[in-house]
Amino acid sequence: MTAPAAADPTPADRRRWARYLVEERAEGFVYQKLAARRTGEEREILLSLADAERRHEQHWLGLLGGEPARLPRAGIRSRLLGWMAGRFGSIFVLALAQSAEARSPYDTEHYATPAMRADEKVHYEVVRGLAARGRRRLSGSFRAAVFGANDGLVSNLALVLGIGATGVSSAFVLFSGIAGLLAGALSMGAGEFVSVRSQRELLAATEANENAAASAGDLDIDENELALVYRARGMDQTEALARAHRIVAAARAGAQRASTGPVRLHGGDDHDVVGSDWTAAVSSFLLFASGAIVPVLPWIFGLEGTTAIIVALVLVGVALLSTGAMVGILSGGPPLRRALRQLAIGVGAAAITYLLGLLFGVGAV
Repeated sequence: MTAPAAADPTPADRRRWARYLVEERAEGFVYQKLAARRTGEEREILLSLADAERRHEQHWLGLLGGEPARLPRAGIRSRLLGWMAGRFGSIFVLALAQSAEARSPYDTEHYATPAMRADEKVHYEVVRGLAARGRRRLSGSFRAAVFGANDGLVSNLALVLGIGATGVSSAFVLFSGIAGLLAGALSMGAGEFVSVRSQRELLAATEANENAAASAGDLDIDENELALVYRARGMDQTEALARAHRIVAAARAGAQRASTGPVRLHGGDDHDVVGSDWTAAVSSFLLFASGAIVPVLPWIFGLEGTTAIIVALVLVGVALLSTGAMVGILSGGPPLRRALRQLAIGVGAAAITYLLGLLFGVGAV
């Protein structure tokens, strides 16, 4: 890897190269830490990225003429990523690393080689691919967590603000908030239980039956008859014939009877993918309750009137901004925009019920 000649670098050039050097080291450290928490292909990919960062590091060391006596500190983002990678090694770190790789300074750096510029673009795609794997693994549980907590935050904030605006006593607002928490959490838990239980029952009704394969050794007709079973399950004719031939041949040879159990002809257990109905119900209950308790906290600690309403708005606002920013980081989008969107939705819903409470007033209650 060669760079343009730097016979007379300016002090500004050397400071810039030193900054690039420490950033490359910091990025390599992140990839090494992430690799230490992974196995197989993902570990190899991350170690290869770390090796590439070391090549870039050597490029800047060459221009600097060796290790400088003093080096600047890496940026706050790089230090934060290094700290998180050493302790979590999660999709969250990969999502942040993806954002960092998207902003390469080498596109406008005269002393960076074309290969280095290309490397940075490739690194972004590699990290994006690794992050996408994690997002796919996380998508279901993360969606449920965000939905449950946000639903609790927004719905109970709207409830207590609407009730509080009517002018009723603080005790009544507190009771309404607790009732809303329990009602919403129980509704979420029951709904999730019914949903998962129904899906498991549906899967049980449509699950492939292995009786045909188990009795394949006794067939006295051509295996094409068994192929109809696999065609009915969605296989094309060629694949179904090949599968039927293997099953019949194995059964007649006694291989299937000698095995520890019947051969399963579909991939994986769909029940494991769906999960437990009770686990889903309890998780939904707790997630909703964790969000719904936040707007009630001011009244629990004895605040009243406008003060309690303002504190509730602040607490829920911080929670909505946090979840929105987290969604933005994990999705690769702008965290601030996602956070503000989340905040606007929550505050908007609460404002509507608050105005309705003011409209009706305590006399209507």
